[in-house]
Amino acid sequence: VLFSAYFAMQVIYARRKYKISPPETKGHPEFERTFRAQANCSEYFPIFISLLWVAGIFFHQGVTAACGLLYLYTRLKYFQGYAVAAQGRLGPLYASAWLLWVLVGLALAGLLAHFLWP
Repeated sequence: VLFSAYFAMQVIYARRKYKISPPETKGHPEFERTFRAQANCSEYFPIFISLLWVAGIFFHQGVTAACGLLYLYTRLKYFQGYAVAAQGRLGPLYASAWLLWVLVGLALAGLLAHFLWP
């Protein structure tokens, strides 16, 4: 929730800085990158939260929490990098995607262990 609020506030600050009133999404390139970064992060949060929840319940809370914190860190770096330059998003994007796949694996392993091996 704090990350979503931070990202949304950055969009508000960029709107004020570049005088872009809602519902406009076009304008200064820095505003457009900030807006896109916020939208991209928001699109992935439901997937992240769902995987975090399932992996935490069925696999291991500590391992899942560590992956979750790393994911949040990579998304913050993604947001910061994208706001500066479009190419700045790539490294953190790949890292966050990799962490989502790790969470998928943990969730699947936990579900299989829970339902197939009593």
